[in-house]
Amino acid sequence: MIFFGDPESPGQKEDALACVRMALAMRRRMYDLREEWIDQGVSQPLHVRVGINTGFCTVGNFGSESRLDYTIVGGEVNATSRLESAAEPDQILITHATYALVQEEIYCQQVGEISVKGIAQPLKTYEVIATREEFLSGARTVSDVRDGFRLTLDPMALAPDDRERAKAALREALEALDGGTED
Repeated sequence: MIFFGDPESPGQKEDALACVRMALAMRRRMYDLREEWIDQGVSQPLHVRVGINTGFCTVGNFGSESRLDYTIVGGEVNATSRLESAAEPDQILITHATYALVQEEIYCQQVGEISVKGIAQPLKTYEVIATREEFLSGARTVSDVRDGFRLTLDPMALAPDDRERAKAALREALEALDGGTED
Protein backbone atom coordinates (compact mmCIF):
# COMPACT_ATOMS: atom_id res chain seq x y z
CA MET A 1 0.00 0.00 0.00
CA ILE A 2 1.25 3.44 -0.94
CA PHE A 3 -0.48 6.69 -0.11
CA PHE A 4 0.01 10.21 -1.33
CA GLY A 5 -0.84 13.51 0.30
CA ASP A 6 0.75 13.13 3.72
CA PRO A 7 2.83 14.47 5.40
CA GLU A 8 3.04 17.03 2.57
CA SER A 9 0.95 17.46 -0.54
CA PRO A 10 1.25 19.58 -3.68
CA GLY A 11 -2.55 19.23 -3.94
CA GLN A 12 -5.16 16.55 -4.48
CA LYS A 13 -4.94 16.59 -8.29
CA GLU A 14 -1.15 16.46 -8.29
CA ASP A 15 -1.18 13.60 -5.77
CA ALA A 16 -3.64 11.63 -7.94
CA LEU A 17 -1.58 12.24 -11.09
CA ALA A 18 1.65 11.22 -9.33
CA CYS A 19 -0.01 8.03 -8.10
CA VAL A 20 -1.40 7.04 -11.51
CA ARG A 21 1.90 7.85 -13.25
CA MET A 22 3.72 5.69 -10.70
CA ALA A 23 1.31 2.81 -11.36
CA LEU A 24 1.92 3.12 -15.12
CA ALA A 25 5.68 3.11 -14.54
CA MET A 26 5.36 0.03 -12.30
CA ARG A 27 3.37 -1.79 -14.97
CA ARG A 28 5.87 -0.87 -17.71
CA ARG A 29 8.76 -2.06 -15.54
CA MET A 30 6.94 -5.31 -14.79
CA TYR A 31 6.46 -5.91 -18.55
CA ASP A 32 10.24 -5.43 -19.03
CA LEU A 33 11.08 -7.71 -16.11
CA ARG A 34 8.75 -10.43 -17.42
CA GLU A 35 10.61 -10.43 -20.74
CA GLU A 36 13.89 -10.84 -18.87
CA TRP A 37 12.46 -13.57 -16.66
CA ILE A 38 11.04 -15.51 -19.61
CA ASP A 39 14.46 -15.37 -21.28
CA GLN A 40 15.92 -16.74 -18.03
CA GLY A 41 13.51 -19.66 -18.00
CA VAL A 42 10.92 -18.41 -15.51
CA SER A 43 7.70 -20.00 -16.73
CA GLN A 44 5.28 -18.09 -14.52
CA PRO A 45 6.49 -14.49 -14.16
CA LEU A 46 4.84 -12.04 -11.79
CA HIS A 47 2.06 -9.59 -12.65
CA VAL A 48 0.75 -6.49 -10.91
CA ARG A 49 -2.79 -5.44 -10.07
CA VAL A 50 -3.37 -1.87 -8.95
CA GLY A 51 -6.34 -0.15 -7.33
CA ILE A 52 -6.32 3.63 -6.89
CA ASN A 53 -8.86 5.70 -5.00
CA THR A 54 -9.04 9.31 -3.81
CA GLY A 55 -10.62 10.33 -0.53
CA PHE A 56 -10.11 11.30 3.07
CA CYS A 57 -8.48 8.87 5.51
CA THR A 58 -7.17 8.85 9.04
CA VAL A 59 -3.38 9.10 8.92
CA GLY A 60 -0.89 8.66 11.74
CA ASN A 61 1.02 6.32 14.01
CA PHE A 62 -1.05 3.28 14.91
CA GLY A 63 -0.20 0.39 17.20
CA SER A 64 1.38 0.20 20.62
CA GLU A 65 4.52 1.53 22.28
CA SER A 66 6.41 -1.62 21.29
CA ARG A 67 5.34 -1.35 17.64
CA LEU A 68 4.09 1.75 15.89
CA ASP A 69 3.33 1.99 12.18
CA TYR A 70 2.74 5.20 10.29
CA THR A 71 -0.19 4.29 8.05
CA ILE A 72 -3.71 5.13 6.94
CA VAL A 73 -7.07 3.62 7.87
CA GLY A 74 -10.69 4.18 6.92
CA GLY A 75 -13.39 3.39 4.41
CA GLU A 76 -11.45 4.82 1.46
CA VAL A 77 -8.55 2.48 2.25
CA ASN A 78 -10.95 -0.48 2.29
CA ALA A 79 -12.48 0.59 -1.03
CA THR A 80 -9.03 0.86 -2.60
CA SER A 81 -8.04 -2.59 -1.38
CA ARG A 82 -11.24 -4.08 -2.81
CA LEU A 83 -10.62 -2.30 -6.11
CA GLU A 84 -7.11 -3.77 -6.31
CA SER A 85 -8.54 -7.22 -5.65
CA ALA A 86 -11.06 -6.74 -8.47
CA ALA A 87 -8.36 -5.76 -10.99
CA GLU A 88 -7.18 -8.28 -13.56
CA PRO A 89 -3.44 -9.05 -13.80
CA ASP A 90 -1.60 -5.97 -15.16
CA GLN A 91 -4.73 -3.84 -14.86
CA ILE A 92 -4.86 -0.47 -13.12
CA LEU A 93 -8.36 0.34 -11.84
CA ILE A 94 -9.31 3.75 -10.47
CA THR A 95 -12.46 5.09 -8.90
CA HIS A 96 -14.49 7.95 -10.32
CA ALA A 97 -13.07 10.26 -7.63
CA THR A 98 -9.56 9.68 -9.01
CA TYR A 99 -10.72 9.73 -12.63
CA ALA A 100 -12.25 13.19 -12.12
CA LEU A 101 -8.82 14.47 -11.06
CA VAL A 102 -6.68 12.81 -13.76
CA GLN A 103 -8.94 12.62 -16.84
CA GLU A 104 -7.28 15.58 -18.59
CA GLU A 105 -3.86 13.91 -18.53
CA ILE A 106 -4.58 10.16 -18.30
CA TYR A 107 -6.44 8.12 -20.92
CA CYS A 108 -8.88 5.70 -19.29
CA GLN A 109 -11.66 3.37 -20.38
CA GLN A 110 -14.81 3.14 -18.29
CA VAL A 111 -15.20 -0.33 -16.76
CA GLY A 112 -18.50 0.26 -15.03
CA GLU A 113 -19.79 -0.15 -11.52
CA ILE A 114 -18.54 -2.97 -9.33
CA SER A 115 -19.99 -4.07 -6.02
CA VAL A 116 -17.43 -4.92 -3.39
CA LYS A 117 -17.61 -6.39 0.10
CA GLY A 118 -17.82 -3.84 2.88
CA ILE A 119 -18.86 -0.93 0.64
CA ALA A 120 -22.57 -0.09 0.51
CA GLN A 121 -22.59 1.63 -2.89
CA PRO A 122 -21.10 0.20 -6.11
CA LEU A 123 -17.79 1.75 -7.16
CA LYS A 124 -17.77 3.45 -10.57
CA THR A 125 -14.47 2.33 -12.06
CA TYR A 126 -12.14 3.09 -14.95
CA GLU A 127 -9.14 1.24 -16.37
CA VAL A 128 -6.00 3.32 -16.80
CA ILE A 129 -4.56 2.81 -20.29
CA ALA A 130 -1.77 5.39 -20.68
CA THR A 131 -0.96 9.04 -20.27
CA ARG A 132 -2.83 11.09 -22.87
CA GLU A 133 0.51 12.15 -24.33
CA GLU A 134 1.57 8.52 -24.83
CA PHE A 135 -1.84 7.55 -26.13
CA LEU A 136 -2.07 10.39 -28.66
CA SER A 137 1.50 9.81 -29.88
CA GLY A 138 0.56 6.24 -30.77
CA ALA A 139 2.76 4.66 -28.08
CA ARG A 140 -0.20 3.05 -26.42
CA THR A 141 -1.50 -0.24 -25.29
CA VAL A 142 -4.73 -1.30 -26.88
CA SER A 143 -6.65 -3.33 -24.36
CA ASP A 144 -10.05 -4.95 -24.40
CA VAL A 145 -11.53 -7.21 -21.76
CA ARG A 146 -14.52 -9.50 -22.15
CA ASP A 147 -15.58 -12.75 -20.53
CA GLY A 148 -12.93 -15.29 -21.50
CA PHE A 149 -11.02 -12.84 -23.67
CA ARG A 150 -8.31 -10.24 -23.12
CA LEU A 151 -6.27 -8.53 -25.81
CA THR A 152 -3.35 -6.29 -24.94
CA LEU A 153 -1.27 -4.89 -27.77
CA ASP A 154 1.38 -2.17 -27.81
CA PRO A 155 1.88 -1.56 -31.55
CA MET A 156 4.67 0.97 -31.03
CA ALA A 157 6.78 -1.51 -29.06
CA LEU A 158 6.67 -4.23 -31.73
CA ALA A 159 9.66 -4.74 -34.00
CA PRO A 160 8.81 -5.32 -37.71
CA ASP A 161 9.24 -9.13 -37.39
CA ASP A 162 7.09 -9.14 -34.25
CA ARG A 163 4.38 -7.15 -36.06
CA GLU A 164 4.12 -9.86 -38.72
CA ARG A 165 3.97 -12.58 -36.06
CA ALA A 166 1.26 -10.61 -34.21
CA LYS A 167 -0.75 -10.25 -37.42
CA ALA A 168 -0.43 -13.98 -38.11
CA ALA A 169 -1.49 -14.84 -34.54
CA LEU A 170 -4.52 -12.56 -34.81
CA ARG A 171 -5.50 -14.14 -38.15
CA GLU A 172 -5.24 -17.60 -36.59
CA ALA A 173 -7.36 -16.49 -33.63
CA LEU A 174 -10.03 -15.08 -35.98
CA GLU A 175 -10.05 -18.31 -37.98
CA ALA A 176 -10.44 -20.33 -34.78
CA LEU A 177 -13.37 -18.17 -33.71
CA ASP A 178 -15.01 -18.50 -37.12
CA GLY A 179 -14.57 -22.26 -37.11
CA GLY A 180 -11.82 -22.19 -39.71
CA THR A 181 -13.41 -19.68 -42.07
CA GLU A 182 -12.45 -16.08 -42.58
CA ASP A 183 -15.00 -13.29 -43.13
